[in-house]
Amino acid sequence: MATAAIDTQREYNLWIDGQPVKASKGTYKVVNPATEEVVGEAPEASADDANAAAAAAAAAFPAWSQTTPEERATLLNRAADILTERYNDFVPLVQAETGSTMAMAQMAQVGGTIARIRRYARGALEPLDVAFMPVPNLGGGPHANSGGIFNAAAVRLPVGVVACIKAYNVPMNNVMGTLGPALATGNTVVVKPAGQDPLAVIRLVEIFNEAGFPPGVVNLVVGSTADSSQALVASPDVDMVSFTGSTDIGVRIAEAAGRDLKRVLMELGGKGAAVVFDSADIDRVAADTASTYTYHAGQICTAPTRLIAQRKVYDECVEKLARIAKTVRVGDPTDPATIVGPVITAAHRDRVVSYIRSGADEGATIVAGGPDSAAERGFFVEPTLIADCRPGMKAVQEEIFGPVVVAMPFDDEEEGIALANSTDFGLYSYVWTGDTAQGMRVARRIRAGNIGLNTVGRHMEAPFGGFKKSGIGRDGGSYGLLAYTELQSIVWPG
Repeated sequence: MATAAIDTQREYNLWIDGQPVKASKGTYKVVNPATEEVVGEAPEASADDANAAAAAAAAAFPAWSQTTPEERATLLNRAADILTERYNDFVPLVQAETGSTMAMAQMAQVGGTIARIRRYARGALEPLDVAFMPVPNLGGGPHANSGGIFNAAAVRLPVGVVACIKAYNVPMNNVMGTLGPALATGNTVVVKPAGQDPLAVIRLVEIFNEAGFPPGVVNLVVGSTADSSQALVASPDVDMVSFTGSTDIGVRIAEAAGRDLKRVLMELGGKGAAVVFDSADIDRVAADTASTYTYHAGQICTAPTRLIAQRKVYDECVEKLARIAKTVRVGDPTDPATIVGPVITAAHRDRVVSYIRSGADEGATIVAGGPDSAAERGFFVEPTLIADCRPGMKAVQEEIFGPVVVAMPFDDEEEGIALANSTDFGLYSYVWTGDTAQGMRVARRIRAGNIGLNTVGRHMEAPFGGFKKSGIGRDGGSYGLLAYTELQSIVWPG
């Protein structure tokens, strides 16, 4: 399927109250991380721009919240139709600004976004209210009447204005994880994409306004600094913050949102454990782990970046994973043979490399990859496996967000569980075993919001989110609809 060329001179604007708006602070360059060439210029929003967007969303909320589910579903499907028609325009743009492989750009970046819009068009029609069985009035208390029964229902109402502040790795799809369920349940939204790669998200918001969403329902601010994000979190017009990104920034958002008791939904850092027992299929462990930690150059929070293998199979796991890492093709992400493209920026490349060096400095062994890249241009990191690590090492404890796995052995089940639980994170971990009962037992003891049992696959209807410092709340499937609603009970006499 042919794709369109990227117009690097295209003008990109903010969207406020249904209109494209020039940013107060001019523009900044968005760079292709594989070639270091300019993809386009993004608008640089100010705090005033963000406040104007939040005010527009607040003004639009009363009317939008009273629309019917059928109206909301129709508009979501219309947006999906337009994006489908322009698929060939979006794929090269999001590929260039993220550095993802073409396969990922086609399937996860754009195709996954369309699928999410369709899912929440259906979700707008899902019944969320619950009626309770009538109960007799037993008398007593300030709310009691004499005799009779009480009826009650629990109803779901939209939260209000949602600030959608999202990460750079899968920008369109990340944004739709909020836009879809938030709009389906009657909220209005201000989108703030990551500063590194906002161009496709800008065009996505254009589509939503073109599709007929009323002015102020879907707004957008963009910036390379934290100014507009901070303004949104502090705005009295914002009722909820939905954030995907690092734990450090999530903590700061939670502190600021807490001053006004704003609702928060946060998907934060991960340090996934792959706990491998000696009964596991080691070939499958190695293949699946390699395919996941190298995906999008390791810039996914669900990656199994800690290989925790029972001592009997530890050497085999390390040897097979290292062998795969050494054969994975790194380079031009537009080449269909490429598996690992660049990380998002030079600064992030340097950060990932610093973790690799720290592992070696603390006494671990680099058995594949390493800190050096042969690329003359672009922000590339070789798939790296660091073996014989200890639990307290920096590379073991902190999220790297690059194509790096650390490996540690364990002796028995209790030690394996303890190692899996030995970081501040708890987003997505994995258990590999030939004993189903053991797998279920161990999964329930790992402090993570999501467990893959003999698989790295995900079920997109299952609740998604983290324990500990990996987040607050759950979304995914119908759980996403619940995340953007407030629960109200209505009681009446029978």
